[in-house]
Amino acid sequence: MEIDKIPQWILGLEPEDAAFLKNFVLKSGSLKEIAKLYEVSYPTVRLRLDRLIQKIQLGDQKEEEPFSTFIKGLAVDSRIDLETAKLIIEKYQQEKNGKGI
Repeated sequence: MEIDKIPQWILGLEPEDAAFLKNFVLKSGSLKEIAKLYEVSYPTVRLRLDRLIQKIQLGDQKEEEPFSTFIKGLAVDSRIDLETAKLIIEKYQQEKNGKGI
């Protein structure tokens, strides 16, 4: 498969997210089996899957600028809170449009 035919959301995954996705597929989507494999609770696996879904959705938004996608990714990873992410993106958009505060 040529690299230009690989969906952008796949290329944007961190190695550990790709491994999680692979294990998810190999375990036929069983969150209970994934929890056993990673030796964590079911809710922990559910949360990780939800975050992975959000990352994929962000990576699939080609029309969005990379900076905004990066900031949203930080929020998905709980590195920054959602309100801070919104403020940063809003400020970036204002600066980009020449409407700095």
